[in-house]
Amino acid sequence: MDEIIRAVSKDGFVKISVVTARDAVQRANAIHHCSPTAIAALGRSLCAASMLGDLLKEENGTLTLRISGGGGLGSIIAVSDSEGNVRGMVSNPAFDLPTRPDGKLDVGGGIGHGTLSVVRDDGTGEAHVGSTAIVSGEIAEDICAYFAKSEQIPTVGSLGVLVDKDKTCKAAGGILIQLLPFADEETVDKIEKNVPLLSNISLLFDAGMTNEAIIDRAMAGIEYDIFDDFTAEYRCSCSRERILGAISSFSEKELDETFGDLPEIEVCCHFCDKKYYFSRKEVEEHKKAREEKKNG
Repeated sequence: MDEIIRAVSKDGFVKISVVTARDAVQRANAIHHCSPTAIAALGRSLCAASMLGDLLKEENGTLTLRISGGGGLGSIIAVSDSEGNVRGMVSNPAFDLPTRPDGKLDVGGGIGHGTLSVVRDDGTGEAHVGSTAIVSGEIAEDICAYFAKSEQIPTVGSLGVLVDKDKTCKAAGGILIQLLPFADEETVDKIEKNVPLLSNISLLFDAGMTNEAIIDRAMAGIEYDIFDDFTAEYRCSCSRERILGAISSFSEKELDETFGDLPEIEVCCHFCDKKYYFSRKEVEEHKKAREEKKNG
């Protein structure tokens, strides 16, 4: 079962998040039928979004990580709630690349160079958007660059997805370490010393290392307290009612273009691949009822 742990050093100088996400990544893989390169890229994005959920101020908020690099994979979207539950998609899940000379999947090559955006919606209808240029396309480095440039928070981290020979997800997870204001030089030195021990994090999880053990390794020499520890999962929030409401907001011209001469349309959720069917009559009736309610 996937789990996310968040901790802070006792002196308040360091915040850390660790997530194991094999089940969520494999669920995404089963939905989207990804190539090894695609599931590595999408999986890393899901792990990152899951850990970034603690940026949300409201329980019903959402955080969206969008990676638009212009590479063969196309855009990647990963959405998290405040408890780290995630959903996501990659535009071209079948796209694949040969492994790099070091034997690792070429995620950076599949993503390309473009923009990484983080959108925080606290449920108020107003979204906070931050964007930075993609540094490498390897995602962990890009997330750290985002925090340094957009949030002014020094951040280091590691994300990993281990793909088995049968193209399933064998292990997945990540860690983000952030230095908070007034962190002293001694603390920084300790973090810099510990970070190289976490570079192949998917292999650490595959070897059976727990989230607590990962935190111990990252925070060696630094006392800390765990303040969040809960399970997370791949969870889509789509529903027939929500989609009907969206279609009912179309103008008559847009409905004509959507339905054409069809008596019924199919709407497929990009995140979970669930299909919904709507007739023009049903949409018209829902649209009329909503307008009547709005006008009193």
